[in-house]
Amino acid sequence: MLLRVDPRSGEPLFEQLVFQVKRAVAEGTLSSGDKLPSVRELARQLSINPNTVVRAIETLERDGVIVRRQGAGCFVSDRPSELAAKERRTRLERLVTKAVTEAFHLGFGPLEIREAMEQRLDALDVKQRKTR
Repeated sequence: MLLRVDPRSGEPLFEQLVFQVKRAVAEGTLSSGDKLPSVRELARQLSINPNTVVRAIETLERDGVIVRRQGAGCFVSDRPSELAAKERRTRLERLVTKAVTEAFHLGFGPLEIREAMEQRLDALDVKQRKTR
């Protein structure tokens, strides 16, 4: 698993790390039960403060993406999320609204946005099928 962060992006480093791990799980690069590198190892690989990695790990654990096992490390959860279905749905709606709003501001119309979303979903589906 190759993770990268960009200190110049303006997005907090821990959020970049959270997004990349979630994307790896969604794409099937990381599967249920896979072990993540240690905090120290991730901090070294990414050249970032270990506290930044800890913050990302805490967020991923809270979101149900990973589980921590005392003395063993962090592993991808067996469940996609431990959040209640309603909370997951609310988060999805916020994410889609944000993406659609940004696309409108960039000058895209509804048809272009829909096509882009469908293409991205199709690409994710193909990647997931290949890893099964």
